[in-house]
Amino acid sequence: MRDSTGHQAVMRDEAVAALVPRAGGVYVDGTYGRGGHAMALISALDDSACIWLLDRDPSAIALARERHGDDPRCHILQANFASLGEHLRAAGLAGQVAGILLDLGVSSPQLDEAERGFSFLREGPLDMRMDNRAGQTAAAWLQQVDPATLLRVLKEYGEERYARRIVAAICSARDAGELPATTTGLAELIADAVPRSEPGRHPATRSFQAIRIHLNDELGSLERFLEDVCDLLGPHGRLVVISFHSLEDRRVKRFINRRSQVGDLPPGAGAVPPEKRPTLRRVGRAYRASDEEVSANPRARSATMRVAERLP
Repeated sequence: MRDSTGHQAVMRDEAVAALVPRAGGVYVDGTYGRGGHAMALISALDDSACIWLLDRDPSAIALARERHGDDPRCHILQANFASLGEHLRAAGLAGQVAGILLDLGVSSPQLDEAERGFSFLREGPLDMRMDNRAGQTAAAWLQQVDPATLLRVLKEYGEERYARRIVAAICSARDAGELPATTTGLAELIADAVPRSEPGRHPATRSFQAIRIHLNDELGSLERFLEDVCDLLGPHGRLVVISFHSLEDRRVKRFINRRSQVGDLPPGAGAVPPEKRPTLRRVGRAYRASDEEVSANPRARSATMRVAERLP
């Protein structure tokens, strides 16, 4: 399961099998990460395939270019998967894609690199940007965000029950000129504000998740991608999405369910017009990692994989 960097791609074999690799075809890995899924997919395809590898993270793209830059089948692009449609249309490939894979969230190497600022377990700057060459850092955002917005972010994206206490602590530290500039410093501030923590979970887990999701517009990117994906997939093309928390999975599940059903029709409408017909077929329900994989890679415990197929 591990690649040469030590990273374990969650449900790698299951995800690639769900894409139903064909001899040739256009495939997209929209979240290259450390390449575990991509390398397995590339190995399953023949020389006539066209494989697009995307990621927002410059280090992930640098690794992809190092590994696959000489492979004429591979098109490597630093981009948010939300903009995939723009690039595929420019290449004349919209409506021709045989499979798209997304592995959402933060990769293990990103968490392991303290300077990226994602992990509260390793001291580093409060960054949290997927693309650390653009956008606002977590430290800069916390210095200027208003309390109401911070409260909304912690509640909506972190589902944090002690959001008000945490907001009060952050704003008090900021007003005193003592707002931490490091990951461990912020984690300690949050831990001190939380009266009770969940067993086995650090008190800052939900807050760090919420801030990261907000800064990187992760849910907005997912929603923009999903609304475009049916126009990108060809007949019988597959969509495979692996998510790691309910906020992502809920959106994927609702999208697939909505696109798998006949649209609302007025009473006595008769034949279903084309724009109301289902565009996707759900393949299975929710796939989970095996007990063996979870034992080898605890991160897989929270993973959910959903699969859908484009109807002709």
